[in-house]
Amino acid sequence: MIPLNDIISIHDVKFRWSQQASFSLNVPKFNLVAGETALLLGESGSGKSTLLSLICGTVTTASGSVGVCGTQISDLSAGQRDGFRADNIGLIFQQFNLLPYASVLDNILLPLRFAPSRRARVENPKHEAARLCRQLGLPEACQHQKAGRLSVGQQQRVAAARALIGAPPLIIADEPTSSLDAGTQEAFLDLLFAQIQQNGSTLLMVSHDARLAAKFHRVIQMEDVLKRKEFGA
Repeated sequence: MIPLNDIISIHDVKFRWSQQASFSLNVPKFNLVAGETALLLGESGSGKSTLLSLICGTVTTASGSVGVCGTQISDLSAGQRDGFRADNIGLIFQQFNLLPYASVLDNILLPLRFAPSRRARVENPKHEAARLCRQLGLPEACQHQKAGRLSVGQQQRVAAARALIGAPPLIIADEPTSSLDAGTQEAFLDLLFAQIQQNGSTLLMVSHDARLAAKFHRVIQMEDVLKRKEFGA
């Protein structure tokens, strides 16, 4: 049973990418509680993105359990995992993954087309998208521009607004500040944290930049939660 205050609850998970893979990832235990902001630190290639994929249900475990928002997603079918992820997890990708020829507002509103639970929490989607733009420091003039014409910093804020709309209980951010300078990183995180607190969401952010640690409730080293070993060892 998943504890009521756990947004993420992983136990005894073992994973490898294929039968030919030379290593496995072993997660004895990993928990994140509701309302917590956690920074997961690790070098490139340490398995951070694989852990996020397990939490999001884009890959499944060989054994063990992955609980997210009270649901054992490791027990769901592929289609059920897709629907669950859309409703419950807001994703901020390292490369933002915006639709470059769609407007800023259309990019922000996109998750609501696939997530009925998130859509039900928004009384007026266009007004909410515009509010998120304002709160995240995007000028009103940007809202109808094509996303591909924005600066990197502006695109990042659009990606954050898209993840936040509909107040999903879990926000996962994969290296979202890696292309920004220190001052812009600081400003972006302040805005992101303010919106997460307002929504009552939980944040798991992955980075290799330990300078960000002071802003988070908890800092987790990848090596402390994920054991990597050679098969046959």
